[in-house]
Amino acid sequence: MMKKLCTILFVLTVMSSFGQVKKTNPNKDATIQSVNKHQQELVAISDKIWAYAETALKESKSAKELADYAELQGFTVKRGVAGLPTAFIAEFGSGKPIVGIMGEFDALPGISQKAQPSREPLEIGAAGHGCGHNLFGAGSLGAAVAVKELIAQGKLKGTIRFYGTPAEEAVGGKIYMARDGLFNDLDVCLDWHPDSETAASTQSSQAMVDFIVEFKGKAAHAAADPWNGRSAVDGAEAFTHGVNLLREHVRPSVRMHYVIKAGGDVPNVVPEYAKVWMWVRDSKRSVVDDVFARVKDIAKGAAQIAGVEVKVTVQTGDYELLVNRNGATALQKNLDVLGPITYTADEIAFAKKIQEVQGVEQSGLDGAIHALKDTKEDPEGGSTDVGDISWNVPEITLVTTTAPKNTAWHGWAVVACGGMSIGHKGMLFSAKALAMTMVDLFENEQLRKDVRAEFDKRKGSQVYKAYIPDGPAPIPAN
Repeated sequence: MMKKLCTILFVLTVMSSFGQVKKTNPNKDATIQSVNKHQQELVAISDKIWAYAETALKESKSAKELADYAELQGFTVKRGVAGLPTAFIAEFGSGKPIVGIMGEFDALPGISQKAQPSREPLEIGAAGHGCGHNLFGAGSLGAAVAVKELIAQGKLKGTIRFYGTPAEEAVGGKIYMARDGLFNDLDVCLDWHPDSETAASTQSSQAMVDFIVEFKGKAAHAAADPWNGRSAVDGAEAFTHGVNLLREHVRPSVRMHYVIKAGGDVPNVVPEYAKVWMWVRDSKRSVVDDVFARVKDIAKGAAQIAGVEVKVTVQTGDYELLVNRNGATALQKNLDVLGPITYTADEIAFAKKIQEVQGVEQSGLDGAIHALKDTKEDPEGGSTDVGDISWNVPEITLVTTTAPKNTAWHGWAVVACGGMSIGHKGMLFSAKALAMTMVDLFENEQLRKDVRAEFDKRKGSQVYKAYIPDGPAPIPAN
């Protein structure tokens, strides 16, 4: 009896958490009702994925949870697409338009955390959802289900397609899916991401290249005959010194960061192997290409200085995200209809306690609907493989509050919020907003044309080429 009462209270709390929802068209009303109807199932899926906390390309249970639910709802599911064991596509309907929506579900290593406002891991050293991807996948699938129901009832015509996209935090699963042409026939694609505020995103992301620089030398006794050795670490040091000299001569928007993965084993042996892992970022792919070319020259020069061999290997790379303001404007109208997310006193106290522990202003939670912002020429830091999709098809992005302001992302506090009602509310809000926007895209041919025209103009003559090595993704061993 008590469990049943708690469930009823949860449903009533969530249904009242978006303020007074204004009347919209019947199909949009139906999507809101659908998310409300399925909310307990969506929360349960999200919580299971939160508990699984599986890292990139190991998300077997998380992907199965989402794919199985899609099948249960009547979708046709193709699993293991693009050579990625945890990638899948769930589809319903037929013909045009074809509207896609993406969902992520990979966790980050080392940030396991209980759903409480103080630092305490569920399992020491284990992974956690410090970017809210447990919410992302479940919320997007909830939106897809709402639209699928309208297609099944004959109220919308076309195809809805959900993309289960793994490994955003590592190799970028979407890039491999894009390389295989899995998005090419879409009219438009949507996604959302957990955040500390709610808005139709009008900001780009940073293009990035992720690569390894390896130096191979010759070992020798460091005291008896060091002249017979060739130090790979000398090569690595010359390389990182050269990169740091380059910092003065790049655009302010460029970011270069590296870690030294291997640098010898003991001091009394001239090291024969060294390894540097590095990323180069900028707001434009073309600038990344230019800086990367200079970095590769520095690597060659460093090898000559040390008298060693060098090898540069690209692991992956993201394009910057092409903003679509026509799409964002349509999304914004639906956010305004839904109204702000409201929070209970307990949820606000939870958020303020997190802020207190982290030593930042105790402002609580921002559930307001933020207005459309001007698009910055150079966005703030961060890269995503959603950028690659935006160069293949028009892309509309939502960000939704799932954690308090000034919370360290990719950290324990975001994990905590993603496992309780603060995160759940953001997820369900996102499902409704995205489903309503997809109704607009199915019903309004002119909107689809406007979104496509903006995409074509922003992309220009640029031909998309995935910034990943030839061949399959590097699937980690179990």
